[in-house]
Amino acid sequence: MNKLILIDGNSLAFRAFYGLPLLTSQSGLHTNAIFGFARILDKIIREEEPTHFLVAFDAGKSTFRHKKYEAYKGGRQKTPPELGEQFAPIRKLIDAYGIKRYEEMDYEADDIIGSLAKLANENDMETIIITGDRDLTQLAGEKTKIYYTKKGITDIDVYTPEFINEKYGLTPLQIIDMKGLMGDSSDNIPGVPGIGEKTAIKLLKKYESVEGVYENIDELKGKQKENLETNKDLAFISKDLATIYRDMTFDFTLDDLKLREENQEEKIEIYKEYGFNSLLENMDVQEVEEVSEFKVETVDSLNDLKENVSIFLEADGENYLEVEARYFGVTDGERVFVSTIDEVKGELESFINSRKTINTYDLKRQMGLLSHLDIEFRDFTTDIMLGSFILDPSRKIIDVAETAQTFSINIDNDEFLYGKGRTKKTPTDEEAIPFLKNKIMAIHNILPKMEVRLKHDELFDLWMDLEIPLAKILGKMEQTGITVNVNTLKNMENEIARQLETIVGHIHELAGEAFNINSPKQLGEILFEKLELPVIKKTKTGYSTAVDVLEKLEPKHAIIKHILEYRTLSKLQSTYVIGLQGDVKEDSRIHTRFNQTLAQTGRLSSVDPNLQNIPIRLEEGRKTRKAFVPKSEDHVLLSLDYSQIELRVLASITKDEKMIEAFNSHNDIHTTTAANVFGVPVEEVTSAMRSNAKAVNFGIVYGISDYGLSQQLGITRKEAKAFIDTYLDTFVRVKEYMKDIVKEAKRDGYVKTLLNRRRYMPDINASNFSVRSFAERTAMNSPIQGSAADIIKLAMVHYDESEKVKEFDAELLLQIHDELVFDVRKDQVEAFIPVVKEIMENAIELEVDLEVDYEYGKNWYEME
Repeated sequence: MNKLILIDGNSLAFRAFYGLPLLTSQSGLHTNAIFGFARILDKIIREEEPTHFLVAFDAGKSTFRHKKYEAYKGGRQKTPPELGEQFAPIRKLIDAYGIKRYEEMDYEADDIIGSLAKLANENDMETIIITGDRDLTQLAGEKTKIYYTKKGITDIDVYTPEFINEKYGLTPLQIIDMKGLMGDSSDNIPGVPGIGEKTAIKLLKKYESVEGVYENIDELKGKQKENLETNKDLAFISKDLATIYRDMTFDFTLDDLKLREENQEEKIEIYKEYGFNSLLENMDVQEVEEVSEFKVETVDSLNDLKENVSIFLEADGENYLEVEARYFGVTDGERVFVSTIDEVKGELESFINSRKTINTYDLKRQMGLLSHLDIEFRDFTTDIMLGSFILDPSRKIIDVAETAQTFSINIDNDEFLYGKGRTKKTPTDEEAIPFLKNKIMAIHNILPKMEVRLKHDELFDLWMDLEIPLAKILGKMEQTGITVNVNTLKNMENEIARQLETIVGHIHELAGEAFNINSPKQLGEILFEKLELPVIKKTKTGYSTAVDVLEKLEPKHAIIKHILEYRTLSKLQSTYVIGLQGDVKEDSRIHTRFNQTLAQTGRLSSVDPNLQNIPIRLEEGRKTRKAFVPKSEDHVLLSLDYSQIELRVLASITKDEKMIEAFNSHNDIHTTTAANVFGVPVEEVTSAMRSNAKAVNFGIVYGISDYGLSQQLGITRKEAKAFIDTYLDTFVRVKEYMKDIVKEAKRDGYVKTLLNRRRYMPDINASNFSVRSFAERTAMNSPIQGSAADIIKLAMVHYDESEKVKEFDAELLLQIHDELVFDVRKDQVEAFIPVVKEIMENAIELEVDLEVDYEYGKNWYEME
């Protein structure tokens, strides 16, 4: 039997929009409704296997119902612009699926659906209507089901005559009468005042219809009778408004609604454009996307290749410091050579060292894989992964295929070869070698196109002079690692275990019983039922015991302080004290990996393990650093870090005279700020004033709002706003900068650091106030944070290039935000410090002097 699907397009778009979190594409277009719509189309086509399909839309704001009742749908909130901008892409998506869509002036989508459902029934066709509007349930019949989306796009009730009878005790057509009596606030259908759903159902069960109610009005009494008599006209106009018109005529037939063959290429383009990776994964993209055909000669010898080449070592596994390469590919653009590592192991080092230029993707990974072959090589010429990130730092770096797509080069992605999750596999040589051939050719072909784009956007120097040299430095640091004393961690583990045991005892004593503190359910029962503390927030499973909830409860009971302490210590114990022990390798070192392509500001991060996140505000967390030690007793660990680098960058970028004067006079910037903001002499600034000024200083750098500052300082939002306003009136150039940088972002779509690094601002012109405000704050602080990140990177590159430092027995081990950590011979450290300080303090010329603080000692904790 033929099956017709009819979708209420506007209703489903609203459901998808409000049922999913706000999503945006790379261009800044909101996409949650588009994504939800695509998911439901996929689900319906897969599960229902329709032969015919149509999506109906409302054509305009005014319909024939407005002529009958001017206030119809009056008072409805305007469609959010974040949703409104998604209707055109949704229509484009429907076309790609091969589905007919239709709208007609003066009518609603409901009328189109009602008329087509009637026509389908007359032609013995099964019909399914999908909507988030309960009005359409009146259409349920023997051959028509209504799929009503209650919440989001997945929670569905199926309305049939039987379901309606069970739910209301009514027939589908009586839904119209129910609306006539009770009205519908969502459509501004008035109904009869005082008649709700229960009363309407009760009346209809007895009198069947609105007409039946009025024919028997004398049987009713009191206020109910009075309301019905007074509002008789409203009852009948309401019923008329709620009645779906089912006799529209169309310039097409049911045959024209046949589900056409979908345009897979168009679907894939839409999915890519809007970043719907999960939907792409569900498609067999390779069948419709032609993999690039590279016209190239395959050779059997490395000697057949020219001097300028691109290379790539392929390995199955993310952590290149631990896995070994299985395959090697190289091309000069005209010829390509691909083989297993075993076949070229003996000649690989001499081949690489004899080339004039060597290009690759993720040179740091390539350095790591080569190190397993005892090849210490870092003279890569370019790295297209880093180039891809610099061109658009908002784009997630996945693999070569993802980068290639942005240059209209299509190759299979890594998941195609290796699978993912449960489908993870180890490829055969027959699968891997052709795959690597395409990958290495893509790398080589991307390079000239990438160079053109980087030069056009004035990013070429950032790529060649900063990020590529830095990657080589980081690669060496990763392989070197940092020595860790496991016994120190074990002793800490035992000590914290004793502390936790004591804390648990206090908690159980205050609770009056033993219970599992790690169980939110048991903890919730103790706090909110036994101890009767006020319930602040509930979750689906019970009481919320989240940190923010506990912090609000802390003044209410002594137990809360101990619970918060227990949680902090437990996390420290499991994540760092115990966790770090598992990261120490056979050489007694931890080898973290640095990520250059994650933070849009250009800041580095580290993984496996993350050494930048060791909690240092808590004393127990700081003590974890005791375990990090130099490689021998005649060496020390040395830490050098920039002093207030973001504020110095702020002063330099804004050219604010008061701020510049404070720094160049070597005055305390927070005290100076407090004196200016509070209007008192420097000597009268109290510690509280300085503390507040410090919060605003750093708040400005990180884009703090009046709400954020109020929470931080424990003051009202009004007071916080006044504080920020006074600050900006004091530092006039900072205020001007904040206005100007937002204007630039709105004009250009991006902001830049001092070294020209771009950060794109897709939401800077968003109509939604909250979204736009966040983008504006990001525009203000990104050049500051990004410039600070670039400066320490520049210092690392200058250090690596310095001939002076080569005289010392010293190794750069870590970069932690504004701090560099070295392992230096004890008897050389005093001479080494001024050399590195000079490099760091002269990394870039600013309006103010850069200052570097230092300390050293027998471990990373005990420094002075």
